[in-house]
Amino acid sequence: MKELKDLYKQMVLIRKFEEKLYELFSKDLLFGTIHACIGQEAVAVGIANALDKSCDIVVSNHRGHGHYIAFSNDVEGLMAEIMGKKTGVVAGRGGSQHLYNNNFYSNGVQGGMVPIANGMALAEKMKKTNAIVICFIGDGTLGQGVVYESMNISSLWSLPIIYVLENNIYAMSTNVKDAVAGDIIHRAKAFNIDAEKLEGNDIEALYRKLAVIVTKVRNSSKPYFMCIDTYRFCGHSKSDSCEYRSREEELSWRDKDPLSLVYAKLPKEMVKKVEKECIERIEGAFRKCQKDLYPVLKNE
Repeated sequence: MKELKDLYKQMVLIRKFEEKLYELFSKDLLFGTIHACIGQEAVAVGIANALDKSCDIVVSNHRGHGHYIAFSNDVEGLMAEIMGKKTGVVAGRGGSQHLYNNNFYSNGVQGGMVPIANGMALAEKMKKTNAIVICFIGDGTLGQGVVYESMNISSLWSLPIIYVLENNIYAMSTNVKDAVAGDIIHRAKAFNIDAEKLEGNDIEALYRKLAVIVTKVRNSSKPYFMCIDTYRFCGHSKSDSCEYRSREEELSWRDKDPLSLVYAKLPKEMVKKVEKECIERIEGAFRKCQKDLYPVLKNE
């Protein structure tokens, strides 16, 4: 089991990386848009550390920087990718949303990766690898029919897949209360899939719970669905001013900041050291990327 300081360091690394992206975007140094996960770091870190990274597969979505860093620890490759450099994880051609690195895959199409994740889970089951697949979606993706078609098949075929719904309350600017009727987890239970609701701010509690669920799915080779309540402190994307939500709401969630909750439990000197190390690593990655070359088309 990971120690709290290690989990905290990963969350800080993700937070500082996302904050750096906002700074770079304001200076016109990035290619394409960005969707940050500031405030949601505990979900990515909790799940990534519960997995067997030698065989398990992660299928992410448009808000996937945290998932990627927690699973791969590849800050340098991701920075280069978003800056459009050929040293990026996919040679500067995928940008923020289209990543591939060993067992990590992402795509920006809402719900588009869910049936693909099913196919990966089926392949691992047929190969008898004992690997499982994690498929991340957001509350806004619940409007896509392919999500339910995929859950139906995963239940019928008993696939080793965990659907992770990060419920950050807003699909762009639409509150989940205005778009999703009924109880979210009952949507999965209708397909005879075990499902439960989890809180996504306490990394210790979340990590322990996720480790149990991962083991259960690995041993049973059956799908699982979890709805993890979380909150993005930033906007939907880089140009979102969040005018659709109140400052009172934002402050109430800031009180439950997953980083702050851990900060209060660790020695302050350790916290300062962790933050310094993370910032230095990110700044080092940026300095290197500035010198890296852009990809060139073959016919140029």
